[in-house]
Amino acid sequence: MPPISKQKRDKISEQILHHLYEIAPESSFTAHISNIIIRDEEFTKSLLQELEKNRLVVKITKNPQGLDYSRRERWRLSDKAYEAFKKFQR
Repeated sequence: MPPISKQKRDKISEQILHHLYEIAPESSFTAHISNIIIRDEEFTKSLLQELEKNRLVVKITKNPQGLDYSRRERWRLSDKAYEAFKKFQR
């Protein structure tokens, strides 16, 4: 598979952030996000991890009952990113 350019990775990351903004304050699993943006789960996970390093998304490690997820990862938009999106949506 040919490498994906930085510009295209940024565009796909924007799609992920847009999806998370639309469902905010809810969160979404990696598999669901990859289905929405029509990309491979591993690729989507790598983009989400980059966004987490930039503090744009937050990984949720516990389910609603307080137990740690063993395999799944859930993501939500960070408060900082939500406020930035909110300013531009007006």
